[in-house]
Formats: sequence, structure tokens, C-alpha cells
Amino acid sequence: MNRAARAFWLDSPGRGEIREVDLPEPGPDEVVVRALYSGISRGTETLVFRGGVPESQHTVMRAPFQEGDFPGPVKYGYLSVGVVEEGPESLTGRTVFCLYPHQTRYVVPAAAVTPVPESVPAGRAVLAGTVETAVNALWDAAPLLGDRIAVVGGGMVGCSVAALLARFPGVRVQLVDADPARAETAEALGVGFALPADADGDCDLVVHASATEQGLARALELLRPEGTVVELSWYGDRKVGVPLGEAFHSRRLTIRGSQVGTVSPARAHRGYGDRLALALDLLADPALDALVTGESPFEELPAVMPRLVSGDIPALCHRVRYDDPAAGTHA
Repeated sequence: MNRAARAFWLDSPGRGEIREVDLPEPGPDEVVVRALYSGISRGTETLVFRGGVPESQHTVMRAPFQEGDFPGPVKYGYLSVGVVEEGPESLTGRTVFCLYPHQTRYVVPAAAVTPVPESVPAGRAVLAGTVETAVNALWDAAPLLGDRIAVVGGGMVGCSVAALLARFPGVRVQLVDADPARAETAEALGVGFALPADADGDCDLVVHASATEQGLARALELLRPEGTVVELSWYGDRKVGVPLGEAFHSRRLTIRGSQVGTVSPARAHRGYGDRLALALDLLADPALDALVTGESPFEELPAVMPRLVSGDIPALCHRVRYDDPAAGTHA
């Protein structure tokens, strides 16, 4: 059996292409996965697509099954859902999530895939990586019963955080974004919404995910004395000014970084697998479908990515669909 597949590669900054790839013969502890869907993490992947990963972060930013190097050529991505076609009996035929780039079929260790619960549709499961980021952020933030919380930045990560906070009893949660259209998303997630100038202040906790200087400054303004901003934004190669003058010190404010690459020290006894499995369980909530705002066939990805980068296609999570069940295999 001659195995082949097709993969999306960033050939050079701003230019993608689909390449034919040969798959290796799977070993005894490996699986062959046929992709059903993958998700484009708009913030990180558009930054990669435009060549914005700083040289100092080339190693840190590597995806688990990345091929090539930044700024390109590179095969990048980490939100893939598919069906196990070959592998251990316990996995064969199961729908699984894997941190794999955009590719029609792939071979990975069996330990690299996580079964998707039956309660979670395959198309929604592409959000698992982003919801996992939100889980880690809330482990870091440690919100308390009755907290007043703002999430500044209504992108994919910010909305995921807001969706999880909506389940906390007694909290006031407000999604803050400069785009009035995010009000509809906030309503679907069960949280309040405000434009930055109208946001409620006196917050115990603000989660910042707008990746803008203005958003970070507003996040600090919304805090009560001794409040905390948990910073989730990834700025890539951009220099960012932080307003640490005026009342920052007298109000004893805190800015804390959070990043999904490390399990939160607050849950150091939990592994990466536990965190991802929890994220998949949380995706049983159909409200999270509001985060998938567009879909395209895999074959159109070279044309779609530049439009996502430019904002011509407005998106939270843009989903990639793999239509042909037989694609990528030749006898």
C-alpha cells in the first residue's frame, strides 16, 4: 500500500500551498488518522502566516508536529479532528482530537490522540485546543465565588474564557470588545457585553486577550485596588507599552502572564492529557458553537489564509472541512 496525503504549508510569509506528502507505515503503537475538520487559531496562525514569530521565540512557538522552521517553509497548526482508520483496537473507528497541522491524513503515536466524547460533535471538537488554553488561564486566575470579572478581547481565546466563566456561580462576567458585533456572541455564551468605554469597572479580575496596547491599558483601568490582570495575549514581534505610571503602584495592581505551553502551577499535579480531556468534556455545551464563525474546504486554504490575515474574512475560529473520505490514499 502506497500511502499519500495532502498538507497545507506556509511556503514563505504571506504565501501558502498544498503539497503532496508520503505517509510512513504505522508502527505497532501508532495510528493512522483521516482528518474530518481542522481549526485555524486566528491569532497565532495568522501571525505565523505573515512571518511575525520573533527569532527568539522560534523554538518556543513550535507546534507538536510542525515540520520546517519559521518563518518558512513550515507546516503549522494544532487543531485537528479525525477518525482513526488504523491502530489499536481501542481507538480504531473513534473520533479523536490531535495537535496536528492541516493535513488530509497523518500517522502519529497513539498517545498523541485524545478520543472525543460522544456528546461532542466532531465539528465543535476543533475548539479543544483553545478551550484548553482557557482552562489553563482560569487555573492561573483562580476566580472566586461572586467575583466581578471582565474579559477584554472577544477573539477566540477571550470568548472561550468568557464561556467557561459563565458557568461560575454568582460571578459578574462582561465581555469587552471594540467590535459591536461581539455582543451577539456574548449573548450566545451567556455573558454580558460592553464596548471598552462602557465597560463596568471595580473588577476583581480582568482577563486580557485583545493583543493590543489599548486593550491592556483598559484592562488595568477596570481593576479595583489590588486587582489582577491575567495576560493571555501573544504579541509576536510587536513592542508593547504598558501603562505603569499614574496610579498603578498606589493601587497595587498585578499583571500576570498565562501561557498554555505549561500546565498552571496551581494544578501542577495534573498533566497535559488531563487538561485536554477536560477541555473536550466542556465542549459538550452547544453554546460554544458560537465560536465557529466560518468554514471552507481544505483545497481553498491557500486562498483563505491571506483573507483571514487581512480581515477580509472576519472570524473567531475558521473551520477547515475535509470532504473526500478517500482523499490521500492510493493503492
